[in-house]
Amino acid sequence: GSMLRKGDLQGIKAAVKALFSTIPSDWHRRNELDRYEGYYASVFFAYFAGLEVQMTPEDSSSQGRLDMAVQAGGRVYLFEFKVQERAGPGAALAQLKAKGYADKYRHLEVPVHMVGVEFSVKTRNVEGFDFELA
Repeated sequence: GSMLRKGDLQGIKAAVKALFSTIPSDWHRRNELDRYEGYYASVFFAYFAGLEVQMTPEDSSSQGRLDMAVQAGGRVYLFEFKVQERAGPGAALAQLKAKGYADKYRHLEVPVHMVGVEFSVKTRNVEGFDFELA
């Protein structure tokens, strides 16, 4: 949770990549879970749930549903997840911007970080982790 409170997005990226690296390859045998965004989102969600931060999965707004919003340390993080082989590189952050998901949080007058996380079926890990302030 301290990385979230500090706004250390490079540290968060490294921690999440390390997390996915520890999942045994045998857990992927005879299933295709790693082809679906929901698998990666669930692991990501479980990890963040253990950090005891305020989270809202499937955060609804007038523009659609953001995959996950997190509030910690006077900051807001808006996460959108994609599988690169299906959506293409850069699609997660592009969706965050195009849908205006940050608008819902602007009244809080705190830093709002948009974070596009893209997973690869080939590596079963984070391949894209793009972020910017809203």
